[in-house]
Amino acid sequence: MATVSEFVIQRIREWGVSRVFAFPGDGIGEFDGALGKAERDGEGLKYVRPTHEEICSLMATAHAKFTGEVGVCVATSSPGAFHMLNGLYDAKMDNQPVVAFVGQQGLASLGTFTQQENNLERSLADVAVYVQTIVSPEQAQAVVDTAFRTARVRLGPAVVILPHDVQGMKFKALAPANWVSRSSAVAPSISIVPPESEIVKAAGIINAGRKVTFIVGHGSNGATDEVLEAARLAGAGIITALRAKQVVPPDVAYHSQQLGLLGSLPSMHQMKDCDTLVFLGTNYPYSQFLPASGQARAIQVDLKPEQMGLRYPTELNLWGDVKATLTALIPHLEAKTDLSWQEGIAGEMVEWENEMEAQAMLSYPDGVNPRRVYHELNKRLPPRAIVTADAGSTADWYGHHIRLQRGMMGDLSGRLASMLAAMPYAVAAKFAFSDRCVICTIGDGAFQMLGMNELITIKKYMKEWDNPQFIIMVLHNNDLNQVSWEMRTEDANPVWETSQEVESIDYAGWAELLGFTGIRLKNDGDVAAAWDTAFANQGVTLIDAYTSKNVPPLPPHITAEFARNTGEALLKGDPSELGVIRDSAEALLSEGIERVKGKLHIGQEKTKDTD
Repeated sequence: MATVSEFVIQRIREWGVSRVFAFPGDGIGEFDGALGKAERDGEGLKYVRPTHEEICSLMATAHAKFTGEVGVCVATSSPGAFHMLNGLYDAKMDNQPVVAFVGQQGLASLGTFTQQENNLERSLADVAVYVQTIVSPEQAQAVVDTAFRTARVRLGPAVVILPHDVQGMKFKALAPANWVSRSSAVAPSISIVPPESEIVKAAGIINAGRKVTFIVGHGSNGATDEVLEAARLAGAGIITALRAKQVVPPDVAYHSQQLGLLGSLPSMHQMKDCDTLVFLGTNYPYSQFLPASGQARAIQVDLKPEQMGLRYPTELNLWGDVKATLTALIPHLEAKTDLSWQEGIAGEMVEWENEMEAQAMLSYPDGVNPRRVYHELNKRLPPRAIVTADAGSTADWYGHHIRLQRGMMGDLSGRLASMLAAMPYAVAAKFAFSDRCVICTIGDGAFQMLGMNELITIKKYMKEWDNPQFIIMVLHNNDLNQVSWEMRTEDANPVWETSQEVESIDYAGWAELLGFTGIRLKNDGDVAAAWDTAFANQGVTLIDAYTSKNVPPLPPHITAEFARNTGEALLKGDPSELGVIRDSAEALLSEGIERVKGKLHIGQEKTKDTD
């Protein structure tokens, strides 16, 4: 007769899960023992043990993002469960299905203030779409199945709490009985399509628009062809959310990449001028960059109804899967014959890409230009590459310079914007797609948090990967750079070195200590060669890029507030005042020159057209 733990492990397998990200402890000890037995019997789950429970939950979230499957993480009772909170909130805020199994002290201890006993249901209630303690063997089946079903349908983390004594109780097949639920390990379909009448309304709004823009989010994953066909018919420009770069290829001329501080000027111009706005699988959070109320008719398509109509006053909200909804919508769309809106966006994007290249080619006296590091990486991305970025300045350069072709993937912690996610994301991606080249781009602050530890995880597991190529690029500027710039631009405060300075470490040396290849990148002229060396190495490479901390993460349009706050911060005695002034001025000058060149080029093209 199986134990509860043995039954739960088998049930996890029946839900299609083959890998769990876990960290052991006595509170989950009986379950860990059952995992070991299942592994010896050849019926177990692949058990991946990184260096920290937070990494476990971030890896589970990343697995869900990259594969579309349910991610699973396991940890011991209170300390392990609490360590996993950050990754579970990442899953919640980016709408990812994750199931966490956490230990608990024995049933008799609940509410008695004993060692490591806390009210985990109450503690985890905010983060979880479903949280439940299994208190008897008869309850186990229904709780596990409900956790997986709820995570999948409500797109968030579910938590199953396993008291230590319940883990070892005997489980027997369920028979009809009062209070006993006999459930199934069957996932419900989320290929939801709105009613035909709503589809017709949506088509009418889009067909009536002359300047239509699609904002495409991660919820559109798997719907690339449908998004492109709908945009073609609607004559629409396309903007992708930062987490949706992989949905729309960069060779679509009227795809203007991202919107906002990490976005492009053509995207900002679309928001200024569009008359119809269609949100596809996105909860884009920065409403200040969206059109003025009443300027555009708006539609939103999403599987999260509670998140629709929040950022902009939409006229129509369609509760549905993006792919299925667009498949139903496309036959009702009328092909636009006037494509001047798309052509204008495409022309501006040529100018913008030239500007990004010009910014990348600037040199600074106090370190490598971080833009050049990303620009040269983008030129060398191999087919099917996977790129991760962190929530600091790496997100700026990822947004401005990385262009994911069809078949490539990329991601980061989105709405939570948690530091250090780039490393667990990259390692989880490598486990899911071990034949692909994975590139982790991370700042030195995030790398010191837990990223350095994960080189140990890579060393432990890399022999299992089909392709051992794994590249980590650390932006080494000895500064919590994104926050430094936010202090200046948002609050008009000078940088406070006590909080912002990062102790300099030989990151390449740390990689070499573990037997990996380390590259110390200290000159702009060596950037291309560093990437060539990394991509030629069939193993793990760490590029330690000594970059300037004073390169401004310039928004596509410098607002008066941005400029005023930065000026005030410098006047208050910013420790990097001279470097910031010099480097910002150089970047702004380059930006202005490229925009003038672009306008002259467009003017020449128009002249040619009239000849």
